[in-house]
Parts: sequence; structure tokens; C-alpha cells
Amino acid sequence: MRDKEIYLQKLKKGKKGLLRVVFGRTGIVFLLLILQFLIVLSAINHLREYSIFVYVGFTILSTVTVVHILNEKVDPSFQLVWVVPVLILPIFGALLYLFVQLQIGTKFIGARLRVLGEQTKPYLVQEKGVMQELRETDESMARLCSYLNRVASAPVYQNTEITYFPLGEDKFEEMKKQLKKAEKFIFLEYFIVEEGYMWNSILDILVEKAEQGVEVRFLYDGMCSIMLLPYSYPKKLCQLGIQCKMFSPIKPMLSTHQNNRDHRKILVIDGHTAFTGGINLADEYINEKVRFGHWKDTAVMLKGDAVRSFTMMFLQMWNIDVRKPESYERYLLPLAKKKNREQGYVCAYGDSPFDGESIGEEVYLEFLHTAKKYVHIMTPYLILDNAMIRALTCAAKAGIEVIIIMPHVPDKKYAYFLARTYYEELLRAGVQIYEYTPGFVHAKLFVSDDAKAVVGTINLDFRSLYLHFECAAMMIENPAVRTVEKDFQNTLLKCQRMTLEDCKRYGAGKKMMGKLLRILAPLM
Repeated sequence: MRDKEIYLQKLKKGKKGLLRVVFGRTGIVFLLLILQFLIVLSAINHLREYSIFVYVGFTILSTVTVVHILNEKVDPSFQLVWVVPVLILPIFGALLYLFVQLQIGTKFIGARLRVLGEQTKPYLVQEKGVMQELRETDESMARLCSYLNRVASAPVYQNTEITYFPLGEDKFEEMKKQLKKAEKFIFLEYFIVEEGYMWNSILDILVEKAEQGVEVRFLYDGMCSIMLLPYSYPKKLCQLGIQCKMFSPIKPMLSTHQNNRDHRKILVIDGHTAFTGGINLADEYINEKVRFGHWKDTAVMLKGDAVRSFTMMFLQMWNIDVRKPESYERYLLPLAKKKNREQGYVCAYGDSPFDGESIGEEVYLEFLHTAKKYVHIMTPYLILDNAMIRALTCAAKAGIEVIIIMPHVPDKKYAYFLARTYYEELLRAGVQIYEYTPGFVHAKLFVSDDAKAVVGTINLDFRSLYLHFECAAMMIENPAVRTVEKDFQNTLLKCQRMTLEDCKRYGAGKKMMGKLLRILAPLM
């Protein structure tokens, strides 16, 4: 016992210094990636003596590639971002496109998730009575839920209580309380984990629970191994009684499947309680550490039937690299027999880059298309495709109050420069844009008409909508919807409204940088 305590203390010490990054595994990964890239360039250079044949060959290859790209069923923005480099740099552009499309890693993950989806589908069956009542309540939301159930095995449930947290600090305190109550299992799936007050406090509870016989599984995204956690961290946690693994660990090889990150934030406790939202496991998310002014983030806690969907989402991701059959029934509670209509409806859903559907975007678009009075949005990033621009502007032109709250202090300047390129078009259409003057908004939420809301991990950018694994909870006629809208209005009081004059005063250099970045927007 004493050895485990000493080991745990060592696990929590300090942060990585610059020398550790440069000379450690992170430095080696980047060095090997650069070396591989230089080898490719060298191989191309050595083909110069056959330049005529190479030119003709790659001209044909580029032509075929462009025709193929233009016939793909993808957003036009993605077509543009590939056609431009293929035409300007035929050799490099065509090879890069083929390299991306022929990745074995992405095909394996996609195929494996399809298998797991079929395995879990019997546990995610839509209750006909619930859907029928929803149709009588809100036909448009019933159609949306029917779509989510069909393409994502995401049923809509009654009997789910939602607690909304307007700040990371609020979620953190409740999270600790619920973790301490765990008796059977704890599942955690997070994008960012960093040693500090927040994670160390949670880790103490997890170790205590593991010692009590509670099954603890922890899945985090492999990007953490670059700067935040040692590559061997899962082994260390396993020695503390916690089952732990990285999703898609970063490896020193040229590969694009590493571009599809697990951006989800999920906590499930004993099958009856779940958390999701924008809050990761690092100190800035609870304002314990100040990086970009005050950090505004949100989350929800679910108790009841809809927790089942988050349980299955976690188990699907956990089992991507596991061949042993999972005992799903062990982690599921029976659905409530008596329905509570006062709690409305809740649909918890996930989105995958390999399912052929833009589920996160479809939900947001439906909110804009069906709104009667207002759609209020918080998002840290604004990198939009044509469909989202049209939906936002058309809703505003139709008299719907569309308000977007953005950060005033950005965490990524390039993303902010890019976001500003959309301001003028949106403002001219009647969309209202506000910036949160105390600092950074990391919340991802839509709320509409005091009747429906979405809180989850899905940003308004291409990475969230197309490239990452995401999740969210949609509430319909649930009492928490009004709480979400109340928080939006309170946050609005701390914001400054952006105008066309602000767009004119924005620096010419920043405008130019944003316009150049917009060409690459689908990759950002």
C-alpha cells in the first residue's frame, strides 16, 4: 500500500520541461517525421533525369485525380482544398491525395466500428411509444431523432434528468461527488488530460475506487503523448488498478489516420449517470490556471435512460482494438417502465469520421431550419462550410434571431483570423455576433425557442464536423433547456457586440492572413 502511494505521488510531479520535449519521445517523433518527408523529396529529386516521362505520367495522374475528386460525394470545400494543390503542384499534390486516400489505418478503424455498431445495435432499440409521443409534441424533432436512430443507433429517451453546468468548476465539483458514489464501474473518455489539480484530484478518487473493486476504464486521445503525458502513462495507471489506453497513439510515421482524433468527453458511472460537454481534464478548464483570460465552458449531467447511449459509445471506442467479445449487458440498466413526460426527451448521439454522415452538422442545421423565434449559439471556432453559411444567413434573413457568442481572447490566433473572415457576410445577413470579453469561450451549444438544446463536444469547424469523433446530448422540452438559455443570456451581458465598423477597422494584415487560411479551412 505504501509503495502504491509513493508511486502515485511520483506520477503527479511536475510538468515536462523544454529539454524533455526536445530530447524525449516527442522530439524523436517529429525528427523521424521530418526525415521521412525529406526521403520522399529526395526520391522525387532523383527522378529529374527522367523528367519528361515523370511530367507526362504525373500530368495524367493529376488529371485522373482531379476528375475523381470532383466526382466524390463530399462538401465542395473539401474538393477545392484538394484540387488546388493537385493543379498547382501536380507531383506533390497527387501523391499527397493518394497517400491520404490509401491509408490502411483509417480503413481498419472504420471497418471495426461498423462491426461494433452491429454488435451494440440490439441494445439501442428505439421505443415506439416514446417516438410516437415525440411526433405529437414536435414533428420536426421527431424526424431528426428518427434520422439519428437510423444512421447512428441513437434512440430518443424519456425519463432522463439533465443538470446543466455553466462553468467547468461547477461540473468538476459534481463530477467528484458522483465518482465517489460509484459502486460497479467508471468509464472515462477524454480528449485532453494534463497533470495538475483537476486531474490529480480525479485520479485520487479513481485509485481509491479501483482499490474498492470498482472497474475503472480510462480512454484518452493519443495527442496527449506529444506534450502532456508520458507515452508510458497507460502502463503506469494499470499498475494503479486502472484499465487505461490511448486512442490512436501518435507514432513516428507519415500517416493521416492520426488526423482523426477522439474529441469526445464522456464519463459514465454505474450505467445511471453520465457527463458530457466541452470540459477536458486540465486546470484551465476550471480556471485553476489562466491561459486566455476567463475560461467559459459548459457541460451536462444525465441521469436516467439516455445514459445507455453514452455507455455504448464508450464501449465501442474502447473495443476498436479488442477482439474479445464484450459483455454489454453487464453495464446496462433496465429502461424505466413508467414514463415521466415532465422531463421531455433526450437523445445522446455520437459522430464518427468514418460513418459517411455529418451527424453533428445535420443536428445544427435542423435547429436553424426549424427555428420559430431564435437560435443561440456558443462556439470557440467559426470555420464554416457552404451549408452552414446558408443556414445561418437564411435563418437570420427570415427573421429568426440568430446570435453567436465567440471568444474575445482566442486560444489559436490562426483560427481567430479565419473566423473573422466570416463576420461581415454573417452580419450583413442579420446574424448577431458577440465576443466574450473576459476571455475564451470553449462551450459548444445550440439552444432554440426555449424548447430544444444541444450541449456536447462539437465545434462549428471542419475538424469537429468532419474529421473527429464527437458526441453530444440533445434535449427536447426538457427543463434544462431553459437553464441553458438563461446561461446564454447571462453570458451575453459579458460580451461586446461586433459590427460592420469593427470589420472595417480590423487590420489589413490580419484580413489577408484569414483569407489565405480560408483556402485551407477544411483542414483546420
